[in-house]
Amino acid sequence: MKILQVSEDISIKRSVDAGTEEQRAAVKAIINDVRINGDYALKQYTEKFDGISLSSFLVSEEEINAAYENISDNQLAIIKEAAANIRAFHEKQLRPSWMTTEKNGTILGQKVTPLDSVGLYVPGGTAAYPSSVLMNVIPAQTAGVERIVVVSPPGKNGTIPAAVLVAAHVAGAKEIYKVGGAQAIAALAYGTETIKPVDKITGPGNIFVALAKREVFGDVDIDMIAGPSEIAVLADDTARANEVAADLLSQAEHDPRACSVLVTPSRQLAEAVSAEVEKQLTDLPRREIAQASIDHYGTIYVTETMDEAVETINKLAPEHLEIVTENAMELLGRIRHAGAIFIGRYSSEPVGDYFAGPNHVLPTNGTARFSSPLNVEDFQKKSSVIVYSEAAFHENAAKIAEFARIEGLEAHARAIEARFKN
Repeated sequence: MKILQVSEDISIKRSVDAGTEEQRAAVKAIINDVRINGDYALKQYTEKFDGISLSSFLVSEEEINAAYENISDNQLAIIKEAAANIRAFHEKQLRPSWMTTEKNGTILGQKVTPLDSVGLYVPGGTAAYPSSVLMNVIPAQTAGVERIVVVSPPGKNGTIPAAVLVAAHVAGAKEIYKVGGAQAIAALAYGTETIKPVDKITGPGNIFVALAKREVFGDVDIDMIAGPSEIAVLADDTARANEVAADLLSQAEHDPRACSVLVTPSRQLAEAVSAEVEKQLTDLPRREIAQASIDHYGTIYVTETMDEAVETINKLAPEHLEIVTENAMELLGRIRHAGAIFIGRYSSEPVGDYFAGPNHVLPTNGTARFSSPLNVEDFQKKSSVIVYSEAAFHENAAKIAEFARIEGLEAHARAIEARFKN
């Protein structure tokens, strides 16, 4: 890994691929086709892109039962325990509706209502992501969403990976469909004969899924257009180089464009971690991906002081931040921008990815400056409640009408004054 001094223009921002013109045109064509031709279009695209002809997109009870048979008892126990941890954390995020009554009798408040329906996209391909299922389904269910739909591309054998099906079932999803790509996003947004439309779509995917989510936004809500993953480690000379290196590589193996950064005032640690990263890369199964990530986006920043290191972290605003210093908790209050903060030697980033409970769907690409992790409130909406009393109306009507006329909206003013006439 390259070792650099901190500069004014440091950044972990990488361009979020908006796709080529050909890709955008292809996605628009797929979405339009699904809107017009429904299930027939889904069937054609599933044969074309997934290499399988399906008689039904809906995952059957028999397939779910078979999935349970294809994972070990130990794996099932781990999925259930992780689900319980995630549920317990997200239940603490629930906020009630509220009302307040003023002295003049006016009632003001906020009504919190869960969305009617949401769709979760689960990537397919060579990997299975049961953790993503839990992290999306459970907060939606906790929020009170009645209809939760999971979609995922089928493999060549016409099934979804067993761990994904089990995680979806454990989390409480009742509708699971074997469909992927931009066509799945179109089906969720606009509906087909089999898949009814939803109000919001969440979950990661490839460039075609990302482009499709961007295209349907406005007709439905989406969670985010996520960029490649990233980790920053803030460490001093009490940190262990082999552990820091392992944590940096845990993100590098995700994607050639993933970004792994160490920020430290210790030149000795910087050099030791750089050497450890190269050493650990040698036998990493996903070495080619991780090597590309480290070569292009892996950086160690050496600062003069810990204060400068903390300020560097706030400039980077990383998705994942590990603090591995002598008094790590003392630094927490000074961190302003990070998606998730892992404190201490034993809070390795994968602890949050899979098991601890907080959501692993996090703002990337420096957007932690203004964005939050996926949470229960993402699956709810809020309505303001206004019950204006007669006393309050007579006290403020003239002022409201005058304010309307400041903006040149005479009908607004007359709507208020009509009450005087009555």
